[in-house]
Amino acid sequence: MKYGFGVDVGGTTVKLGLFDETGTLLDKREIPTHTENDGERILPDIAAAIDAILAEKSIAKSAVTGVGVGVPGPINDEGVINRCVNLNWGVFNLHDTLGALTGLRVKGGNDANCAALGEAWKGGGAGSRSSMFVTLGTGVGGGVILNGKILVGAHGVGGEIGHITVSAPDKQPCTCGKRGCIERYASATGIVRMAKERLVKDGTPSTLRSVEALTCKDVFDAAKAGDSLAVETLEQVFDYLGEALASACCVCDPERIILGGGVSKAGDYLLEGVKRHFAQHMFHACKGTEFSLATLGNDAGMYGAYRLIAE
Repeated sequence: MKYGFGVDVGGTTVKLGLFDETGTLLDKREIPTHTENDGERILPDIAAAIDAILAEKSIAKSAVTGVGVGVPGPINDEGVINRCVNLNWGVFNLHDTLGALTGLRVKGGNDANCAALGEAWKGGGAGSRSSMFVTLGTGVGGGVILNGKILVGAHGVGGEIGHITVSAPDKQPCTCGKRGCIERYASATGIVRMAKERLVKDGTPSTLRSVEALTCKDVFDAAKAGDSLAVETLEQVFDYLGEALASACCVCDPERIILGGGVSKAGDYLLEGVKRHFAQHMFHACKGTEFSLATLGNDAGMYGAYRLIAE
């Protein structure tokens, strides 16, 4: 039996998963991400955790295929990281550095792309050869998997779904420097902003008016309960998101679109709404595009990172 590790490096914690060669998750644990002193402890801590897991399981390093690592920043095929701001990392070769610490083969990838690969392999995209994973959280991100491979692109920005421009008339400024990015409308923060703006402009009675610290969940809960202002807000969100996904599908044409992130906890209400508006914007040949919700949650990055070295 062969084994491997999937590591998802976050700004607060590092998630490590031990997998067997069938892709079964045998063990998982978290360790703190020590970002002080330019994040100098992060990789030694990962190496120590890997050694501890192998010792506990009595697994020899000769039985380990390697370590896949998802990092929150740009990384090329050779393993060179070009700054991970929230880890305080500069430019260095992840493959060489962690490989020297562990004595194992290392393969790195962007964390969002790893999550996309994990969901495509063992989550909401299982059974499809191509999929688009869309994370709807504080921002909008994701990744594209074509024929089982991550679409990285020439500049490492393949799958940057959040920065597709939509036809919103207000053209909200985005942190990327552009205006009108879908991230400004379909993220959790974007949904709350749109609801608040509608509450100011629209005198329609709404249960949301009595909510002090409005959240994205509040908007969905109100809409599910029939609150017309919340329903209208989300219909606009679904329309912008459907437009963005339809545009993306004209380029990469996935079999399936997977919706994940915190906003996806809204479940079928979100899924059915986006499907409806996607159908209104799509190129006719994309009619067969399937939709599903992500199923791996916070483990998606680990699964995808392992998949990097399991292929």
